[in-house]
Amino acid sequence: MGNLELENNHLVSLIRSELEINPLDRTMCTRFPPEPNGYLHIGSAYAIQTNHSIARMWGGRFHLRFDDTNPLKEDLVYVQAIIEDMKWLGYDPGVHIYYGSDYSDRIYEAAATLIKHGKAYVCDLTPEEVAAFRGTLTEPGRNSPYRDRSAEENLKLFEEMKQGRYTAASKVLRAKIDMASPNMNLRDPILYRIIHAEHYRTGNDWCIYPMYDFAHPIQDVIEGITYSLCSIEFKDHRPLYEWVLRELGIANPPRQREFGRLGLTGVVTSKRFLRQLVEGGHVDGWDDPRLPTLRGLRRRGFTPASIRGFIEEIGSIRTQSTVDVSLLDQCLRQKLKDQTVSVMAVLEPLKVVITNYPEGESELLSIENNAGNGELGAREVPFARTIYIERDDFMEDPPKGYHRLTVGGEVRLKGAYFIRCNSIIKDAASGEVAELHCTYDPLTKSGTGFAGRKVKGTIHWVSAEHAEEADVHLYDRLLLDERTPNEENGEWRELLNPDSLIVKKNVLFEPCLRGAQPGDRFQFFRHGYFAVDPKHSSLEKLVFNRIVPLKDSWNPK
Repeated sequence: MGNLELENNHLVSLIRSELEINPLDRTMCTRFPPEPNGYLHIGSAYAIQTNHSIARMWGGRFHLRFDDTNPLKEDLVYVQAIIEDMKWLGYDPGVHIYYGSDYSDRIYEAAATLIKHGKAYVCDLTPEEVAAFRGTLTEPGRNSPYRDRSAEENLKLFEEMKQGRYTAASKVLRAKIDMASPNMNLRDPILYRIIHAEHYRTGNDWCIYPMYDFAHPIQDVIEGITYSLCSIEFKDHRPLYEWVLRELGIANPPRQREFGRLGLTGVVTSKRFLRQLVEGGHVDGWDDPRLPTLRGLRRRGFTPASIRGFIEEIGSIRTQSTVDVSLLDQCLRQKLKDQTVSVMAVLEPLKVVITNYPEGESELLSIENNAGNGELGAREVPFARTIYIERDDFMEDPPKGYHRLTVGGEVRLKGAYFIRCNSIIKDAASGEVAELHCTYDPLTKSGTGFAGRKVKGTIHWVSAEHAEEADVHLYDRLLLDERTPNEENGEWRELLNPDSLIVKKNVLFEPCLRGAQPGDRFQFFRHGYFAVDPKHSSLEKLVFNRIVPLKDSWNPK
């Protein structure tokens, strides 16, 4: 549970103090109510864990309830994706999966009850007129000219709305509260609107649909929810939540309480913004590893444990807060550090010929799989006369303090021998170094004596004869800085990082990676943690996504 169990966690402390004064008359029950009109993201994970943890802390139930009251945007594809992502994350709701649309009759009856009690009315104002009559933050609203219709007339009109006799936006059902309220949410809010569209679950049974603020408290009552835990932007909606329950005469109603909404530096979770990225072809679908969707994080290689650990680390936030995204990366590093096999991969190969190594011969060297976890064992790595090293592990004219290979210099090959560079061969056309000629000292084989010599640099390598090829995707932040993109005028395109994806073709690997499966994770020596891409890998060629570097390179401080 991490920080969610700490005494100074404000949400836990608040609920505990409330229960001491006014104990529940039933089992603790919370819910996560997503709209099935998009994919879950890292902010969704925060809300899920908050609700799930509170329920578990008091030995209660956790529900997944789809807020599917808008057929214009919802789809069964999203329903299935949300269930799958929640199970992957480790929050399987089991049998407690519910749909708001299944409560349509009972929500309609609740609306009719409000009409009978003189607390709701059918309004014929246009959407523009409703907005104009609503007033401003400094000026009170004005009553609708239809506000004083009789209960009988309102019931008749509401039934006709249900029967499909009116066009969309021609009528709405509104609560009768207070047009002068300082809380804009109480200025006769809309409870029902007309939508002529087929619903993915109820078909054409309904053409009127309740607003979330009205349906939500009723759904909570039906399911026996005790605490409706919402993000902070719903705080001003709480009086309406309580008004609905009070006017319907609900005894021991559920309690709405709020927690801060999670924000990450340089990350935008707005569905509208993400949709623009996907539909505009700026990313590789909703599961693009640069997106904050759970599908993107999963494809990139994040583990459920690392995401849960990140949320536990920050605990429950009291207000709208922004957390440095590097903390998410660090939580992943901590989870992977002692759990992954470290292998050698050369992203920018430079050929090295070891001139005093016997031609046509090779040997197998034993190298540990994880320097910090001996339980992961060791593997055998082939070594031969010709190998490849990283191009930036050699410099012809190195600066002071350079500890890798240079002409006349010596380094240790990871798990192998000391080598000394004696000469170089350059490409005639480009003038770049194309090949190194080196000699090795057979007495410096890993695990044996080092002939009294020490070197400061250790570099990785692969045998040219035995290497496997794969493509590597290197990911960086999608946005150049922490500003929130302007979704309206398209200026957000200027904030897109042109180097957020760098593709390395024909990268060379140890042969042990042959047969790696989608989702398998490895540490590439000195490059970071990588996972096999489940979308673009094939039998012919593997594709690896870099999950995270070994350290944060975005913010050096």
